[in-house]
Amino acid sequence: MGKTLIGPRLRQLRREHKQTQAEMARALGVSTAYVNLLENNQRSLSVQMLMALSDAYGVDWRDLIKDESSTLLADLRNAMQDPIFGNAPPDLQELRAAIDHAPRLVGHFLQLYHSHRTALEKMMQLGSERMPDGLLASAPETIIHDFFRDHANYFAELEEAAEQLHAAEPCEVDDVYAVLKARLHRVHGIEVRTAPVEEMSQALRIYDEADCVVHLSEALDHQNRVFQLAHVLCLVELPKVLERLTAGSAIMSETGVARCHVELANYFAAAFLMPYEPFHAAAERSSYDVDRLAAAFGVSFEQVCHRLTTLQREGARGVPFFFLRVDKAGNVTKRFNATSFNIAEYGGACPVWNIHTSFRTPGVIIPQFVELPDGERFFTISRTTERPVFSRDTQDRRLALSLGCELKHAHRIAYAAPFNTQDAQLFSPIGINCHLCPRQACSQRAHQPLFIELPIDTKRRGNTRYES
Repeated sequence: MGKTLIGPRLRQLRREHKQTQAEMARALGVSTAYVNLLENNQRSLSVQMLMALSDAYGVDWRDLIKDESSTLLADLRNAMQDPIFGNAPPDLQELRAAIDHAPRLVGHFLQLYHSHRTALEKMMQLGSERMPDGLLASAPETIIHDFFRDHANYFAELEEAAEQLHAAEPCEVDDVYAVLKARLHRVHGIEVRTAPVEEMSQALRIYDEADCVVHLSEALDHQNRVFQLAHVLCLVELPKVLERLTAGSAIMSETGVARCHVELANYFAAAFLMPYEPFHAAAERSSYDVDRLAAAFGVSFEQVCHRLTTLQREGARGVPFFFLRVDKAGNVTKRFNATSFNIAEYGGACPVWNIHTSFRTPGVIIPQFVELPDGERFFTISRTTERPVFSRDTQDRRLALSLGCELKHAHRIAYAAPFNTQDAQLFSPIGINCHLCPRQACSQRAHQPLFIELPIDTKRRGNTRYES
């Protein structure tokens, strides 16, 4: 089983049963000293002790060995970097100690901080308008993002289902559309028809369950037609899997669950079109060249970027990426995160980040090294993607994508190879957004920070009217 440390969870389990270490030791048939060593992560958990805990306390052994500390640590670090906490955040040792000794307290703190951030985001959106009821309710997009983040953006059940389907329906890349279309008809009695744009009411796909017909719009290119068929196949073949995955989540509303099922079906579609092992091998072999991967697997640039964020399989991990998609107004329309990069969760509106510059050079990949106010450094590539065009009135429907990773992984990526990462001038200073960014003398500042007073001198005019 390997070295498994469960100190904080064991301590929490004991406290939930209102037991001393001696009482837990008697229940498990071991010494009090051994329980103490386990709780302080000075002994790893054996299979025998795992089974004893499961039997004595009626808990699922998988819940005991599930390691959530890395996600908690990343979330806690992100929270403590908020300017509201000042300039002396706890160091990593303090944060790890808090997680080890008070994981529930950390969880409650993060929940409170999340509510604070949600309220802040809504206030920024509303400005001086009247604030509605339920201000602190989390946005569905945030809940779904957190659901994927809690699973490290990796779903083994969907990966296995995609691999099994590939084994059942082996084919060349050029034949995937025909294979999916045939399987939908043969196994489920579902026909696939391509319909004129005028008949689709500006929808790209309509699954008519009553008539067993999937209508695909002519506005979709071939790559996206294939993706939509793989998406539908997941919905009709794996509904129980989708229900299991969302059953224990914090998503309560019917529409929220439906939205999450849509995102999980997208995950399956990407896993089917880009099977894990060959895709991971090709990504490593090509140094994460997105265009080469797209050509090899017959998919789009955006679909490759999405898939790269999911390479989190134990023993075969890829570079941990975040992925962001924004429109021309700076609104985030899609985000996935396998990193601690909090701009993927809260940002996207910094004009210094070249995700926005990419609109000037459609289809061109723009690399950039960036540095956040806390000193963390990342490498990103940005490029536009084209959206389906329905008519002359809906041309220029571009969105911008950004794929990024921590600087320590940049040497594995072909796009970073030409640059000298030791050059401090290489890094562009960016922020989350102007409301939260503490940087002074930024020529792109559009707002006063909410939690910091910038110096104002009536005798001097600075780069912007917000500081001098």
